Amino acid sequence: MKLTLLGVMMLLFTSLSAQEIKTDTFGKGIFNVVGKDSTFSMNFAIRFQLLGFSSWTEHQPNELSFLVRRSRLKLKGFVYSPKLKYKFEAGFSNRDMSGGSEDFTHGSPRFIMDAFLEWGYYKNLSLWVGQGKLPGNRERVMSSADLQLVDRSLLNGKFNIDRDIGVQLKHYFHLSEKFIVKEILSISQGEGRNITTGNLGGLQYVGRIELLPFGKFKNKGDYTGADLVREKTPKLAIGTSYEFNNDAVRERSNQGRYMLIDDDSALFKSNINTVFIDGIFKYKGYSFMFEYANRNADDPIAKNSDGSATGDIIQVGNALNLQSGYVFPSNWEIAGRFTNLNMDEITMENSRDMYTLGLSKYIVGQKLKVQSDCSYISNNGRPNEILARLQIDVHF
Repeated sequence: MKLTLLGVMMLLFTSLSAQEIKTDTFGKGIFNVVGKDSTFSMNFAIRFQLLGFSSWTEHQPNELSFLVRRSRLKLKGFVYSPKLKYKFEAGFSNRDMSGGSEDFTHGSPRFIMDAFLEWGYYKNLSLWVGQGKLPGNRERVMSSADLQLVDRSLLNGKFNIDRDIGVQLKHYFHLSEKFIVKEILSISQGEGRNITTGNLGGLQYVGRIELLPFGKFKNKGDYTGADLVREKTPKLAIGTSYEFNNDAVRERSNQGRYMLIDDDSALFKSNINTVFIDGIFKYKGYSFMFEYANRNADDPIAKNSDGSATGDIIQVGNALNLQSGYVFPSNWEIAGRFTNLNMDEITMENSRDMYTLGLSKYIVGQKLKVQSDCSYISNNGRPNEILARLQIDVHF
């Protein structure tokens, strides 16, 4: 991994003398390389998050931890034509690379996050090919650098369909001068990112439609948490996604544990369906976001060939997330979130409610900020928890 990163860095810097180099203000990339013949560009950026947190569980000792939550290298630009864009993002923190296995990733860490091309080949229609985020719930599609609170919600943690490799077709049109409709159709492998063993089950299909009745948000604010631009007129986006993973082999569609059967010689397969409904509203520093998710499966209990249960259960259920905040003119923000999680309807093991209150200071917008939050987690028949977090986010 280190040799790979070193090779990328050497390739970048040894080519700079032959290119036109443009620098920008903080937060917009370290530099932007443009070919002399304008046949390609590359914006080079890095970002990292430093997190400290403490948790208290009833009748148990306090836990305290500090870590590099995320550490990312990002490259983006165009090749051959401005209509052919690309993005490459790699993650180098332990949590970025976790999830590797000998069976499914050849023992390699999963440090490649995004690697895709997007071709805007006809008017409002574009074709996306490669590995990246699927068009699932809004909070997951948001960058972790643009979140309103320290991290995403419990809903996202249990329901998100994250990244996969495949193709996406994107389109938008105007119903009126302001009213915009966006559509996305995705077909992917269905096992998540960085899988090296090929297609283990069937394919995964995702469709999404979004309505923006009052026009575009400034600076793509429909996919950022806080209303830092203080929208002068009300802005609203409402979206819904439907995901069907044919013969899924993991507990949470393309996420979670693999469901092994017959003494780990085969994989249990079941069709999984997930529905997302979400929306975001912003006006003069105030923001409100909601999300609802529901997952079901044809057969949620994993079974061996002889019909005996393995103990693995597809995490079916539903969740609701409500989140709101206000950014003061001083760029301090106070935000709150409530999440109701009803998972594993068979065992109810993961059902809980989480109440979160956060305070953030945006020093240079989302690119340099300090965020803190405190949460109370009410578990279903198990000890309750209190969680306090403090995080610094730096994005060059």
